[in-house]
Amino acid sequence: MYEPVSIGLIGAGIMGERMLRAILAQAPELVRAAGIWDPSGQAMARIAQELPQVARVADAAAVIAASDCVYIASPPASHLGHARAALTVGKSVFCEKPLAIDVADSRAFVAEAAARGAVNFPFASSPAIAQLQDWIKTGPVGGNRRISIEVAFATWPRSWQADAAGWLDRREQGGFTREVVSHFLFLSRRLGGALHGLQASASFPEAGKSERRIEARLMAGDIPVTLTGSVGTTQKDDHNIWVLEGEGGAVRLCDWSLAEQRQSDGSWRRAPDALTQLEARPVALKRQLEGVAKLARGEAHQLATLEEALNVQEIVEAILAS
Repeated sequence: MYEPVSIGLIGAGIMGERMLRAILAQAPELVRAAGIWDPSGQAMARIAQELPQVARVADAAAVIAASDCVYIASPPASHLGHARAALTVGKSVFCEKPLAIDVADSRAFVAEAAARGAVNFPFASSPAIAQLQDWIKTGPVGGNRRISIEVAFATWPRSWQADAAGWLDRREQGGFTREVVSHFLFLSRRLGGALHGLQASASFPEAGKSERRIEARLMAGDIPVTLTGSVGTTQKDDHNIWVLEGEGGAVRLCDWSLAEQRQSDGSWRRAPDALTQLEARPVALKRQLEGVAKLARGEAHQLATLEEALNVQEIVEAILAS
């Protein structure tokens, strides 16, 4: 019988609080919250009011000291400083994407960290992705496969991210390519193979702000990928479709969590047990935390590896630099 894995959290923003609540929702023998820290007094006061049972510690070093695994949900520029501090004292690391804002630094970190870290790409634990994988294995997608990715947003940042607009809409750390497109690039890599062969363009029409449109072509293994993304071209807060098509058929993921299979008449049939994003999120988070427990114990897990996350970051930054 294992002891519960102790997870400390650096960052009490949207993602930090979401992960903290997920930890608290798990069986106590799986994981426990070691404590949380954020440099924002306002964020810490919110945690104190809403989740008073969670220890609020003095600094990042205190989080690391109290943890088996450190979850890093601070802005991207600070990720690797915290991650290296945790690894130095023998702790494992579960980090939000991207690994960093500097690709060379990310490469160096991945070489240092080996298998002691993973990155929070929830598609690694998504019920909808498991359904797509089953269809791909057993269904008639066939050869000559190709992937298409389409994302669009009414505004950026999205309405629920307004509190983080200070960095989410800046060129250095923000933008929808890093925040959203990266998930679908990870999915393409996990199902198709290493990402390479990029040709891309990105548009930054507002001085100092993040991108408003991207177009790209690349390969996932030997599968061609086309990608488009834009802001202000839909009324939806968040529109996304990922499609894998072959000679024999097609499967797709819509709105983060809805797996669909194309029928012989061209219509799309949704998986009968498909969950909305709100319904799917706690399921994926539970599976992610099961993976974190395995990571902390040095066992095989399904989480996004550092190598996968680095490959995604390399492509994302190349798109933004194009």
